[in-house]
Amino acid sequence: MALGRAHSVAVTGVDGQLVEIEADIGQGLPSVHLVGLPDTALSESRDRVRSAVANSGEKWPDGRVILALSPATLPKIGSVYDLALAISVLDAAGAVPSERLAKTVLLGELALDGRVRRVRGILPAVITARNAGWSSVVVPECALAEAGLVEGVEVFGAASLRAVVAWLRGEGTLPEPNGELPDTARSCGDLSEVVGQEEARWALEVAAAGGHHLLLTGPPGIGKTMLAQRLPGLLPPLSEAEALEVTAIHSVAGALSGEHPLITEPPFVAPHHSTSATAMIGGGSGSARPGAVSRAHRGVLFLDECAEIGGKVLEALRTPLEEGEVRIARRDGVARYPARFQLVLAANPCPCAPARDVDCICAPLARRRYLGKLSGPLMDRIDIWVQMHGQSGATFSADAAESSAVVRERVAAARKAALHRWREDGWLTNAEVPGHALRQRFRLPRESVAPVEAALRTGRMSARGADRAIRVAWTVCDLRGADVPSTQDVMLALNFRQRGVQ
Repeated sequence: MALGRAHSVAVTGVDGQLVEIEADIGQGLPSVHLVGLPDTALSESRDRVRSAVANSGEKWPDGRVILALSPATLPKIGSVYDLALAISVLDAAGAVPSERLAKTVLLGELALDGRVRRVRGILPAVITARNAGWSSVVVPECALAEAGLVEGVEVFGAASLRAVVAWLRGEGTLPEPNGELPDTARSCGDLSEVVGQEEARWALEVAAAGGHHLLLTGPPGIGKTMLAQRLPGLLPPLSEAEALEVTAIHSVAGALSGEHPLITEPPFVAPHHSTSATAMIGGGSGSARPGAVSRAHRGVLFLDECAEIGGKVLEALRTPLEEGEVRIARRDGVARYPARFQLVLAANPCPCAPARDVDCICAPLARRRYLGKLSGPLMDRIDIWVQMHGQSGATFSADAAESSAVVRERVAAARKAALHRWREDGWLTNAEVPGHALRQRFRLPRESVAPVEAALRTGRMSARGADRAIRVAWTVCDLRGADVPSTQDVMLALNFRQRGVQ
């Protein structure tokens, strides 16, 4: 009886766990048995692995082969284990030495001819291997740039099973990352392309500076979508840690570009208004995949025609907006995905949505019902509400509007001031500061918060809404370069929360 070992990684959400693969070659009729809670894709790997080994010029054992994946209680999903399964069998057969294999994690799907194909979740898998203390990782050659983003571990690219076997035997080399990443230019439009709408432009700047959620209402064609698409251009580039975090999510989702393996700019995700709750939050059969809210992590989630989106989908946003994380429960465990994004909602004022409000043919009850899908608890989590109006003559004005670069400088200065203020607590933006900190440690003067207290007493605002108004006031204060919000700053913040939905 011969025994071989290899190692791979199981990825659940953005977290990984090391998996040990054992191959036992015993007496009996030629057969392959796979144990360790494999799913359908992994169960079918028995035939893929056997054909790949034979077509790579190696001999498949004639006896009874048992392949065990441990931990045995961890469900194994996908085809990422193919390469490790094949190498463990060759190790048990004595076809490859164990010196390099004992220090290497293997990732990749095998084609029948032995080619190593790309799989989802390469980046979080390599991070897991590094954190577990492994010295080297072999990944599909097409995913080499993605895996090379992780420092502290040797990464090798494999084009075929034959190349991996030769490398393990010391008869060949495998390519390594060259460390060069292509430049990623901002793909969003420029704010100078938006004419007029000074109030909405100012609201967009405040939202970018503080990380606040935004609601835009107004007739069609007025510029709601244009403004939302330009919000990522006002945000600062992602830090190194944020870039890896966002890239890992897109890697698990299978949405990572081979030309641009590292996401360095805030993502912009705009699902269709007919999207389902699963597509929005995440889930699906088998392994729970990240939804739109997670793919928009550290970026912008834009919901156009939000009044047409199902009520259950909108209400599912409440927990991610509050906690910045999505936890998808399954029978075998919980998949966790980060989801700290900026939400931008856009809606028409009524179903008929004429260019002029006086031309509306909707009954008053129909107008109320149209935006009634935006429930009170959801609206309570929106910091800035803006109602946009048509521009009579600004469309053909010769005056040049401010560009995104100019506004981005003010946003960066405001974010720097906020980061300096909250640095001891680890909060990055004003929108992340919890309410108790605003009310206790960073309490504003009584005269400044008097308008908020008046709104609370009259029932025009909830306690959560009051906290969000104070956060917006801090952002307005940062944009004008002051140290503490004034009564005027608080009034501006309250004005943002009392307009837009009428």
